[in-house]
Amino acid sequence: MKKIINLSLLLLVSLFIFSCASKDKIIYYENAEKDISNSVQKVNTRIQPDDLLMIIVSALDPDLAIPFNLTSTSTVMRENQAGVGQQSQQLYLVDGNGNIEFPVIGQINVLNKTKQDIIDELQSKISVYINNPIINVRIMNFKVTVQGEVNRPGVHTITSERLTVVEALSLSGDLTIYGNRNNILIFREENGKRISQRIDITKTDFINSPFYYLKQNDIVYVEPNKTRVNASAVGPNASIFISIASLVIGILTLISRN
Repeated sequence: MKKIINLSLLLLVSLFIFSCASKDKIIYYENAEKDISNSVQKVNTRIQPDDLLMIIVSALDPDLAIPFNLTSTSTVMRENQAGVGQQSQQLYLVDGNGNIEFPVIGQINVLNKTKQDIIDELQSKISVYINNPIINVRIMNFKVTVQGEVNRPGVHTITSERLTVVEALSLSGDLTIYGNRNNILIFREENGKRISQRIDITKTDFINSPFYYLKQNDIVYVEPNKTRVNASAVGPNASIFISIASLVIGILTLISRN
């Protein structure tokens, strides 16, 4: 009887020991002082099909810029104020071939171009009609998808075009305790091809990776760690088995005393 009790106790102690995890598997940014580069990456987002671009053309004489803007302007009279102009800016949708239809100029290909590339091209073409035109370009549907072992998985649309993988994970409520922190997978479309990269956020060298800054339409997947995988193999009844084992130990202990 004592052997059975000792064996049961040993089983419970073993379960407790193996359930303990090393802090090295859950802490972030080990060896930060050694691995982080002093230089900051330059982010150049490139245009892809289905992007929504807001392009505004300005000039010293506003009337000259009107034909180059997809806007409707109305004047609203307010009490004790002069007329206030309100603009409703329309967006340019990049088609499957990477083209947009621009007023006066016509079709322009923007595929894989940066915002500065588009600005330079438009300034060159519009300068034929306007002296020193000012061009403003923004991507209005910059979004990334975060899936897997995070607290709030989903699609995140942001107003900025500078988003790190750390910020994307934070927008998703950070990783759960079951997230594999040293093997996070990032999918990306680049030059018409799908590529992927795995990063380890428990180390800091990933900050120097070209995947540290995300691009629009990137997918970040946090896979489950071994604890989650093993738990799924054991099933949801594991806690019931442990409770039964504890109950059996208690009964055996009472019997051994009689």
